[in-house]
Amino acid sequence: MSKDDGKGVIAVNRRARFDYEIEDTLEAGLQLVGTEVKSLRQGRANIAEAYVSVERDGALYLINSDFPPYEGGNRFNHEPRRHRKLLLHKKQIGQLAGAVQRDGRTIIPLRLYFNDRGLAKLLIGLAKGKKTIDKRETIKQREWNRSKARLMKDFG
Repeated sequence: MSKDDGKGVIAVNRRARFDYEIEDTLEAGLQLVGTEVKSLRQGRANIAEAYVSVERDGALYLINSDFPPYEGGNRFNHEPRRHRKLLLHKKQIGQLAGAVQRDGRTIIPLRLYFNDRGLAKLLIGLAKGKKTIDKRETIKQREWNRSKARLMKDFG
């Protein structure tokens, strides 16, 4: 953890950009309890297997994310894999829910971080799943960029 009093990136879903084609991104707040925030301030969270779901009550929930229990917490510590409500405007929720229902898109968490004011935020992306051939193309493009950078460094 850096010395900037809890600001910065907590967790990144590195697999997301490989498995999905991100069409749009949006910043969402999280409804957290006290020990969850303390656990995040220690830099302990995992959003690799997490996804966002639209529930019946018309709200978005972060599902399958892992915020380990706070070590200094007592018997009132939080449940590590509970569903966490995302805080967005109604219009934004409606647009995301419509895209998921109509177009078959998926909402995935990309990055969990503290903003400038010290609030926990989640960067979510509206994504379309990639096929295997698209993944191969991504790998090919990444390798070409690496070799191009090496050539420019050597002969540039």
